[in-house]
Amino acid sequence: MYDVVIAGAGVAGNYVACGLAALGYSAAVVEEHEKVGEPVQCTGIIGAECFQRFPVFDGTVLREVRTARLFSPSRKEMRLDRGTTQAYIIDRAAFDQKLARKAQERGAEYLLGHRVADIAVGDDAVTVTTEDGRTLRARTAVIATGCISNLPARLGMGRVEDIIMGAQVEVDTNDVHEMEVYLDQDLAPGFFAWLVPTSQNKALVGLLARQNSARHLRAFVDMLLHQGKIAAPQAAPNYGGIPLHPLSKTYMQRVLVVGDAAGQVKPTTGGGVYYGLLCAEIAAGTLAQALSTNDFSEALFSVYQQTWQDKLSRELRIDRFARQVYERLPNRQVEAVFGIINSNGIHEAMLRSPELSFDWHGDAIVKGLKHLGPWRHLLTLGGKK
Repeated sequence: MYDVVIAGAGVAGNYVACGLAALGYSAAVVEEHEKVGEPVQCTGIIGAECFQRFPVFDGTVLREVRTARLFSPSRKEMRLDRGTTQAYIIDRAAFDQKLARKAQERGAEYLLGHRVADIAVGDDAVTVTTEDGRTLRARTAVIATGCISNLPARLGMGRVEDIIMGAQVEVDTNDVHEMEVYLDQDLAPGFFAWLVPTSQNKALVGLLARQNSARHLRAFVDMLLHQGKIAAPQAAPNYGGIPLHPLSKTYMQRVLVVGDAAGQVKPTTGGGVYYGLLCAEIAAGTLAQALSTNDFSEALFSVYQQTWQDKLSRELRIDRFARQVYERLPNRQVEAVFGIINSNGIHEAMLRSPELSFDWHGDAIVKGLKHLGPWRHLLTLGGKK
């Protein structure tokens, strides 16, 4: 009998295991892959606030990010530079493995190569069953799998309805030192593509798309090859689902859902590390209270959802609105808005604004719409491409 069984050894699952194991509670983490952190399905970009808020990234930072280059559909360029480090690129596999080691050092057990098939909730315990028939019992359970998991739905908490696909591949680069972001509805319909230098002469090339992500990634790689920015990829791409809308319910008696499985991800960028850590911290606190008082009621566990929603709901709502607006814009409107922002120095005003944050986009989006002023009609004309 464990105190907690955690399904999934990603950022959120590992952090919950670390927190509870540090308090002396017995934790078992069940991970479907044979090795924590692999395959890598994340670019590993975290904001400066996340880096400072959670001092857990030592030894995993590959590069600091001070600048970024944005490209319009016609490849007009906008360079963003605030003069200080805005983000960090981490080795995501190494980071997940570091968190897992820390949890194990504190007493957590890891079962690798086992996929959780079912969680049954009883009056006095939960029973976690893996696909190969292994059974674990615990006082409580955490679902910290990917967003495609059907475990929340099986327990009556619904599904993450809005899921897109991320596609990414590591490449050799030719003198690329700044992060590049491409806003082009042909390259990445409704979303964006990126070229992110990581270590010496290495970079990650990727994009988000609702459909045909493999085809769009091939086209993007071919474009960068033609420009001479990269060499041909030597490895196969990685693909992963990214939720853009949270579960309506992330708790029940004895069970919490956290991270990607709960849809706690930025709808603007698909980034989930910071929000996953924030929500995992809240989850660990709720579980510690439940374990110390032997109260695993739905009423107590509902405090978890109330707390994380108080922190994130406004941000997620504004970000989803901005995402939905951008998805409807054809390239001619993307180009027009890009040109207005560039020629009128709106991006420079935004860079000076304290509202601009790598981790919190809501206030910057609201202020950016105000800056657009008389040109805001460009965001409503035209409809889908």
